Amino acid sequence: MSLVKPTLQTPYHIDFDWWRQNDRDWRVYLRNFLCPEHQRAFANLDFTEKVDWIDPKTAEVQQVDGLQNILITHCARQEVFTAQQSTLVDSVFRIFLSNGNTPLSSEELAAQLNRDSMTILRTLSGKRIYKGLRPCLD
Repeated sequence: MSLVKPTLQTPYHIDFDWWRQNDRDWRVYLRNFLCPEHQRAFANLDFTEKVDWIDPKTAEVQQVDGLQNILITHCARQEVFTAQQSTLVDSVFRIFLSNGNTPLSSEELAAQLNRDSMTILRTLSGKRIYKGLRPCLD
């Protein structure tokens, strides 16, 4: 972990590597975010396979997790995805899924969620890491 204290301008994202290292059931949590269509269609699938994903900005082809890909490219793009009432952490998580996990600062998240930016910063920069929401170290 970085020794630099995050500020309101520090960009955050979902660190999926953190999920894989710290939570055996991360796929169970992510499955909860699938839209009803994909929950039915993929109820008995494993989702451990990798799929090709093309970065829309760089055109770089990357191997990504199939479950992540479905969430980011379809389910999180549904109109009701970010409109659902949920906790601050879940709301932030939904924002990152819906924007393809593009990093955002506490100020940018606050504008989208209509929440206090300092509350978001304190939540995301505390000792506990919530659902892999971490500062970008790049």
